[in-house]
Amino acid sequence: MKLTSFADLDQLLPEGERTSMTEQKKAAPHHGKGNPVRVFLDTKGRKGKAVTVVAGLKHNPATMEEIAKILKQHCGAGGTVKEGNIEIQGDQRARVKEKLKAIGYAPAE
Repeated sequence: MKLTSFADLDQLLPEGERTSMTEQKKAAPHHGKGNPVRVFLDTKGRKGKAVTVVAGLKHNPATMEEIAKILKQHCGAGGTVKEGNIEIQGDQRARVKEKLKAIGYAPAE
């Protein structure tokens, strides 16, 4: 059988394990409430270009990628996850702090 969508994949799973992607996202919110997070600007090793670094998040790599995606979309900038930190291109500290507060984190002032 050729799989062309998540619905096809869902049909292969046993009845008790079937869930849609939206149900999975609703079931797994970010558990960052109250966790202190550092947001700072860094230029070292980047030929003078600035990146906003989010440090202190302790999640698995998939969750880190998801949080990075949310922050990149909010800031309208590129970015990556490196060495357990999220890096967003440019000086986006204010926007990143705003979005982190909105999703339940406590960025340090």
